[in-house]
Amino acid sequence: MRSSRRPLVASWSGPARCGALLVMSALALALPVLGDPLPERSARVVDYQIAVRLDAEKGTLDGRERIVWRNPSADAVPDLWFHLYLNAFASSESTFFRESGGKLRRSSASEEGWGWIDVTAIRLADGTDLLPHLTFERPDDGNSADRTVARVTLPRAVAAQGQVELEVEFAAKLPEVYARTGRHGDFFLVGQWFPKLGVYEPAGMRGRTQGGWNCHQFHAHSEFYADFGSYRVELTVPSRFVVGATGERQAREDHADGTTTYRYAQDDVHDFAWTADPRFVEIEDRFVAEREVPVAELAATAERLGRPIDEVRLGDVAIRLLLQPSHLPQADRHLRAAKLGLARFGLWYGRYPYRTLTIVDPPKGGDGAGGMEYPTFITAGTSFLLNRGPLEKVRMPEIVVVHEFAHQYWQGMVASNEFEESWLDEGFASYSEVRAMEAGYGAEASSGELFGLRVSGLDLQRVQNGPERRFDRIRTPSWGFSTSRNYSFNSYGRPALVLRTLAGILGEVTMARVMRTYHERWRFRHPSSDDFFAVAEEVAGRELKSYFGQVVDGPGILDDAVTQVTSEPIDSPRGRVERDGRLEMVTGKQARDLDDAAERAGQQRWRSRVELRRLGEVQLPVVVELTFRGVAPERRVWPPGERWARWEFERAEPLVSAQLDPDHLLPLDADWTNNARRVELSYGAALHWSARLVFWIQQVLVGLAL
Repeated sequence: MRSSRRPLVASWSGPARCGALLVMSALALALPVLGDPLPERSARVVDYQIAVRLDAEKGTLDGRERIVWRNPSADAVPDLWFHLYLNAFASSESTFFRESGGKLRRSSASEEGWGWIDVTAIRLADGTDLLPHLTFERPDDGNSADRTVARVTLPRAVAAQGQVELEVEFAAKLPEVYARTGRHGDFFLVGQWFPKLGVYEPAGMRGRTQGGWNCHQFHAHSEFYADFGSYRVELTVPSRFVVGATGERQAREDHADGTTTYRYAQDDVHDFAWTADPRFVEIEDRFVAEREVPVAELAATAERLGRPIDEVRLGDVAIRLLLQPSHLPQADRHLRAAKLGLARFGLWYGRYPYRTLTIVDPPKGGDGAGGMEYPTFITAGTSFLLNRGPLEKVRMPEIVVVHEFAHQYWQGMVASNEFEESWLDEGFASYSEVRAMEAGYGAEASSGELFGLRVSGLDLQRVQNGPERRFDRIRTPSWGFSTSRNYSFNSYGRPALVLRTLAGILGEVTMARVMRTYHERWRFRHPSSDDFFAVAEEVAGRELKSYFGQVVDGPGILDDAVTQVTSEPIDSPRGRVERDGRLEMVTGKQARDLDDAAERAGQQRWRSRVELRRLGEVQLPVVVELTFRGVAPERRVWPPGERWARWEFERAEPLVSAQLDPDHLLPLDADWTNNARRVELSYGAALHWSARLVFWIQQVLVGLAL
């Protein structure tokens, strides 16, 4: 069982694992406060008041914004930079389209499904017209056809710690959805739809030497980065539509022209998305913390994290599921997964601070909008094939809901820069998703069961790894990876394995405290990789830069192998040998007779040899388990710094086998099939084909989730 595994090396381990539950009152009195308290709110750098009207027939938006931006720096800032993401879908010449070829996540652009956004007016609150001063910028690739970033020069710089207020009007055409946002028939998923400010980073933030705007173009393999603030949004749509959005619904007003205006509000978020579809079946439920998380579990969590019990209590959350009618049999599956995420991530990282969670189920044909995350608002993904029968235990709906909800923590609250360091979001979400699925559905079948076969989430992450993955670094701008597959692996699967391996190195308790402290310290802020490294070293109380330098900043792989094991009887010496201080001749027959006598007396000795090789560039200390016949297995550590090693033993027992990482604490290892050898029989081929079988099961699961 995973809960019984030990840290990789005793000297690398964290605190001892939790024992039996302590009495709650004793915990409340005795536990030290080791971490940072959860912040109550964000800095609220920017506020948006937005009013938008949807023309459902034309698929267009008419909108206006009032934006207040507060300068967070000591600089006088002479301009404002905006994202105009919908222009990524304006033509085949946008950077997004050039990079994606009009295809993303198994969906393709339609021939006539273009979308765009035009800023039709922009002025200061005093009426000063800024539109003549708007220019399009291409900071990443210089593509003159790309219009996803706009810059507005101000007549007066915004003073240090000062603020500016703007009024903006815009008109947009939504694309036929194939990547994150747009429409499909009467289904609308409206994401990244309004002129949105980039992030002004003061000197010192995320390693900057001087202040400046961080506002990248929209790339095929990047997502988003924005500042926290307050949103007040009015959505006017035809009254026949069911609407869902970020935040809490404040009011609804029906109009004589057959439209309805919905008003939503949410503080301490960095984005706002919404959806509309007349076919949605609206299901409401509630996460009641006291019912979902027993007191004993709160006590165990408090002990594990070294926190007072009040710091790990959770809050109630209203859940709103907008489901396609054909997926109604899966309603409970979606809701159970959402509650699993609210409980697990709340206990592990800190309570969810918002009062609502909206889950959107896109229709067939609109699934390009599935599997996305926005503050308090996520999109799921499933198929009617998973409604019943043997496919009910294929857990793709649950995986998508849990993964996207994990983004509420690793993108929604800890708002790293997804353009530049995608692993801090996608990788942390993937790590968290698998751990939560294991907690909710069991480790061996956390991804599903089909015809008696069980597939774990860890299996699906590991099967992506291999020797060919050595060419890209995890810490790479999202548009800088060698291939789309390598972007995906180095943003999702490999970082999850890096974190899982770190847990093996530090021990589960220390790792839990690392993750909790990182989230607490950087909630409502914008950390970098170096900020996470610093927290990990601080909490673990040891140097970890060498680990992160290899697995995050280095392009190599971890692939240790047992390349040879032998064990042979030690023959008696023959020829002219020294005995009792005298040289004498021993014939071959005499030596064989001595060997036979030793064997009959049970005194035969064996010479065994183990050869180890590092086939990858990453070097970590690894435990090697040696099994000799008739005695308990023995363990020793193979330290880093050696590309190969040969160990020899002379003893009364023959060697049976040698195994690297017997507790599987290093899942980052690219090939577990070469980790063990037996003297008499190798199971390498069987393990290889088992891994291939898991791969093909993965492909089936992905196909069924379309």
